[in-house]
Amino acid sequence: MAAPLFILSFRHRDELSRLAEGAGWQPIAARRADNAEARFVASGAAVALVDARGALDEGQEAVRAIADAAEANAAALLVLLSRNDGDALDTLHRFGATHFLVSPFTESQLVHAIQFAQRHSERVGGGVRSTRRPDEGEAASWHWQPGSRTVELSPALARKAGLGEDEGRRISLMELFRKLDPEGRRAARGAIGRVMATGEATAFAHRDADSVGTRIAHHVRVQPEGGIVGRAETIVTDETRPFGSRDPLTGLADGHAVRAWLGHQLAGEGAAGPPTGLRTGPVVMLLLSASRYDAINAAFGRATGDLVLQAVARRIERWVDPDGRSRVVARMAGAEFAVLLAAPATLGDGRFLAGELVEAVGRPFMSGDHVITLASRVGVAVSQPDDDAAGLLRRASAALAEAKTADSAPVRVLENGAESATAREDRLEVDLRRALDQDEIDIRFQPQVAMTNGEIVGAEALARWNHPLYGELGAATLFSVAARSDYLAQLSDHVQRKAIVLAAGWPERLRRLRLSVNITAADIIRPGFADQFLALVKESGFEPGRLTVEVTESGLIEDLAGAADLLAQLRAGGLRVAIDDFGTGYSSLAYLKALPLDYLKIDKRLSQDIAGSMRDRIVVRSVIDMARSLGLDVIAEGVETEEQLSLLAQEGCNLYQGFLCAPPLASADLEALIS
Repeated sequence: MAAPLFILSFRHRDELSRLAEGAGWQPIAARRADNAEARFVASGAAVALVDARGALDEGQEAVRAIADAAEANAAALLVLLSRNDGDALDTLHRFGATHFLVSPFTESQLVHAIQFAQRHSERVGGGVRSTRRPDEGEAASWHWQPGSRTVELSPALARKAGLGEDEGRRISLMELFRKLDPEGRRAARGAIGRVMATGEATAFAHRDADSVGTRIAHHVRVQPEGGIVGRAETIVTDETRPFGSRDPLTGLADGHAVRAWLGHQLAGEGAAGPPTGLRTGPVVMLLLSASRYDAINAAFGRATGDLVLQAVARRIERWVDPDGRSRVVARMAGAEFAVLLAAPATLGDGRFLAGELVEAVGRPFMSGDHVITLASRVGVAVSQPDDDAAGLLRRASAALAEAKTADSAPVRVLENGAESATAREDRLEVDLRRALDQDEIDIRFQPQVAMTNGEIVGAEALARWNHPLYGELGAATLFSVAARSDYLAQLSDHVQRKAIVLAAGWPERLRRLRLSVNITAADIIRPGFADQFLALVKESGFEPGRLTVEVTESGLIEDLAGAADLLAQLRAGGLRVAIDDFGTGYSSLAYLKALPLDYLKIDKRLSQDIAGSMRDRIVVRSVIDMARSLGLDVIAEGVETEEQLSLLAQEGCNLYQGFLCAPPLASADLEALIS
């Protein structure tokens, strides 16, 4: 039997159905996106084709709706785009599309694109698909031989029509037509006429007499022997779809249910609705993202990754105890989950629950023989009086994005009436001067570990700002704020001095450790900086031979010759020099040739890429080989998994730092770790 192909095309449904059928697929085609996810799952197709030509917004929403089901069932999601819509590729990729084709294209090119997508599905699914592919006998279908006065129904459609087994599965053509509403009868006659005249697949739809608000679509095609077959599909429209629509992998509510529930709540109708009465007040929304999920898929396979997601879903459910009315738990996409709390829940309730969920998800999961540990980040937002579902989702997503970029705190709460990003930046610039004057900027030390024996041999000094409103802010935020103000040089001096003075006062147990401190692009061009820095080291009493200065690639671009002179002066003073974050900027070989270096630190993205594809690993291997050929030791940043550590060690990396060992620590915590 021909393999099904799910097609959603807002402008070219019949044309694509004809092409697909001619190429050997059984098209399950639609013009409307109503209930697209459930319709795709019911089709059993290995490929969903979304035609966004001339309907980009509708196509993007359709991709977003189908993506989770496609991922859960190891299916491919192919999008057709108009020539001028290439800018939408990033969005479509983020929403979950796996393949694309930009018009103009030939029929042959489209067929090949579908074949490539189908091959992708077969490989990802390992030859086994979780959705059972229905055949004509299982599906709600009918068969009519032109000239005959009767129509043969499948058992499923016979039951739907109210025919018992003893009555047989044949019904007169006139009786069948009488079961349709007048508009449905006209649509059916038109579709039958088209398919008989052209031989091309088509479709028609009518209201379901047994279910208010539901429509039934019939996908009609001609068989080789001349008979006409229709496959019936139930469609629940957006207006009547219940809040209970489900994610096919975890069984939680899905993204559509979240939007429907929010729309219902924010319209003032209340989740409970009649007869239990209305709930008024703000809605609290939590968005939780489980990190390292991609690494788990890569290390253990998709089946294990799916089991872990299901375990995360069950763990969140146990903490939230959803009832579908005042509390909802949903899977939005990938490893991202939503928790919705209706009034009388408060922002404080959301903040507390977010912390509980981070702790719960952080406890190990068992999957077969594997012990798997996840981390998570949570964004929390509360609705405002003029909010709609999209507005609250946007702010919860913004809070989650900030939580992901924060170096420490895993929860970011966006307060009611939260200030804009620009206002926040302006406030931070004003507050930075006070923070420098009042010594609010602290230093943390992230251990650097020898690959060969796991010994902690050094630590990198990293700035932390404990802001009274925004909580702990990392070095990236701190120096970004300083770069927009006039305080970059003062901040750099403050951090360098405080780090070196703290390290000079370390207890005996830490006195063998090396210390790494960062210098900025502004430091490189400051007159007399080398003399000033060496004087600071001498004044502190810290041994110069244990100190490494790190400079990022971006700090070298403007004046490579000046940077070489400065670093040479620092080395002459007994210090060692490292180029930091190598692999994210320009990564110019001129740096390695011209600069007096002792270490090369590869950026955390490269460290994490080594556990990706073979192509990624070859790139990382080339960087390490090049550094070692130049006599440089290699430090890997951002190492989070044992797999990354093992692969980096195999490629010849000397040292590493990252959350696999420890986050940045206060001096006392660093001493306790070494003890």
